[in-house]
Amino acid sequence: MDNPETSMADLFRALGNEHRLVMVGWLSDPRSHFPEQQDGDLVEDGVCVGFITEKIGLSQPTVTGHLQILAKAGIVTSKRIKNWVFYKLDRQRMDEAIAMLSGYGKLETGSH
Repeated sequence: MDNPETSMADLFRALGNEHRLVMVGWLSDPRSHFPEQQDGDLVEDGVCVGFITEKIGLSQPTVTGHLQILAKAGIVTSKRIKNWVFYKLDRQRMDEAIAMLSGYGKLETGSH
């Protein structure tokens, strides 16, 4: 979407779920939260959905659904390697969200 406010609203809605927020935290520093993988580098390729599923304790379809919501909002990217899908945080998108949010704190408050 071209409207930055709508785009940011989508991003913050995606982050408004505690499970998705936890996953984003893990993906922000995958080496601290996940073991090394047989296929794919944790940082370069992302984390296998199987590791995320095991760690969060939800069903694989539920975890995949959460990750797809994050991907639709641009928070994570996905990559298929063999039979698995790996998810990686889009740091640029998160930096944009932080900058946008910090800008809201600087708005004039007496204009309403």
